[in-house]
Amino acid sequence: MSNTKTQTVSQNQETMLRPPKRYKVVLLNDDYTPMDFVVAVLIDVFHLPHTQAIAIMLMVHESGRGVCGVFQKDIAETRCNQVLSRAEAAGFPLQCLVEEA
Repeated sequence: MSNTKTQTVSQNQETMLRPPKRYKVVLLNDDYTPMDFVVAVLIDVFHLPHTQAIAIMLMVHESGRGVCGVFQKDIAETRCNQVLSRAEAAGFPLQCLVEEA
């Protein structure tokens, strides 16, 4: 009887879930997409305050890339696709990618 309890406890310890991996959504700089468009995308897609959106836009402009946020994989991919769709619809070559955090 005590053997069954030991097995149950050890099985429960093995089945503990690890937190899901996190992924960064990164915007890449280009010479054609207007800064105002990038700020609007950051506010609309990532729900960032205006001042933080401007700071990320300037980081993208000055260093060539900027992290918009860190999310679970499905959320990161969805946000990346939203950015790419908006850029394509507006006729801008803005690029966005997802990287493991």
